[in-house]
Amino acid sequence: MGMQEGQLLMTQAERDRLVTLKKAKKKVITQRDAAEELGLSIRQVKRLLYGLKKRGDKAVVHGLRGKPSNRRMEESTEKEAVKILSAPVYQGFGPTLAAEYLERKHGIEASKETVRKWMIRGKLWRTKKEKVLKVHGWRPRRSRFGELVQWDTSTHDWLEGRGEKLYLIAMIDDATSRLFARFVRHDSTEENMRLVWSYLEKFGRPAAFYTDKASHFQTAEKSRRDEAGVEKDAVEMPPTQIERALRELGITWIAAHSPQAKGRVERNFQTAQDRLVKGMRVAGVTTIEQANQYLTNDYLAWWEREMTVEAANPDDAHRPLAKSHNLAASLSHVETRQVRNDYTLRFESELYQIERQAITTGLRGANVRVEKRLDGTLAVRYGEKYLPVKLCVPAEKKASEPPPVKQPDKRSRQPQRGSDWNRNFDLKKAPKVWQAAQGSGRRKSEDVV
Repeated sequence: MGMQEGQLLMTQAERDRLVTLKKAKKKVITQRDAAEELGLSIRQVKRLLYGLKKRGDKAVVHGLRGKPSNRRMEESTEKEAVKILSAPVYQGFGPTLAAEYLERKHGIEASKETVRKWMIRGKLWRTKKEKVLKVHGWRPRRSRFGELVQWDTSTHDWLEGRGEKLYLIAMIDDATSRLFARFVRHDSTEENMRLVWSYLEKFGRPAAFYTDKASHFQTAEKSRRDEAGVEKDAVEMPPTQIERALRELGITWIAAHSPQAKGRVERNFQTAQDRLVKGMRVAGVTTIEQANQYLTNDYLAWWEREMTVEAANPDDAHRPLAKSHNLAASLSHVETRQVRNDYTLRFESELYQIERQAITTGLRGANVRVEKRLDGTLAVRYGEKYLPVKLCVPAEKKASEPPPVKQPDKRSRQPQRGSDWNRNFDLKKAPKVWQAAQGSGRRKSEDVV
């Protein structure tokens, strides 16, 4: 039985199999040789030769070719899934994330590839052409947990307009990709210190933190805008509050020279801006408290389960906090002040008095360390000893009565410019000078003897 063109489609492998089977049928080769050539058993070759005799060339084509798969899901399931994913809350979901939510929240279990086909047919997903990007060389991971921790902050519309603006501060271990993160209202030195405090209490002191050159971590040298671009010697700038704190805690700070250098934490932010944002949307998160709860209970738990790896070296590079490490003192805003002659010091426009019992020789005029701590309290340290201080509250001034208005003396009062003392004076009606002289009683010169 011959095969008509266009009636049956075969793959090249099926054509090769057909050629071998026809050789065995014509006894050009033995069934054993055919079995070795096709990688089948002799029994299978006999079954194929029997099918070739009964059905012709179609015997080499699988019986389910062109028929729906027995594992194919019901069409109604596909319609239900597409309807669910068409809701606004699932807008922008990719096949992988959509498959997870379909199974977890709606009881529809399907592979991500099946969901991808459903979404393409439902016009919820469009295949993207792969872009050729500039490839950066991969830096090998550090070998131990805690040897290097990447640290950065992401600015994004995390709540998609449902609440206040939030920042996500994240720390990710380079060896294991273990993630530690928190939402905050401000990307400030204080909030970054709070996260460092929580990290140190949970894991201990890492060998090094790896960050960018933001103002939290490095003081930039100021230069004039119109200054010519000439080479100058590097000027050592004072450390920032975080840099000083890390030094006191014995933690190395390493600056990254490009975003690609801290690629692990950058890629985490890309994942968070997709999966975390959509997860909080489905959960109806609107406040920072709810955001941190979802971050801890859902996103970080998923990350720990799916994205972390085992370190090449099982040794933990974190070091425990010693008694000499005072987190409250190191993780605070520290400045130096000079004690005045009356044993007071000024800090942030306030005057503080050192308690009398703490006054010692050499304290007057000495420099002391002032720590404004994260809980809002103030601590003053002289050498290794903390000094009790109290805020000097200025006495309230009594309200004084306004001075009485002094009345001018009428006798000494002179006519002022603009007065009307000569309002009725008419020069034309006034007497002549000689008439006025006569009226005054003065005698003429010739009458004088």
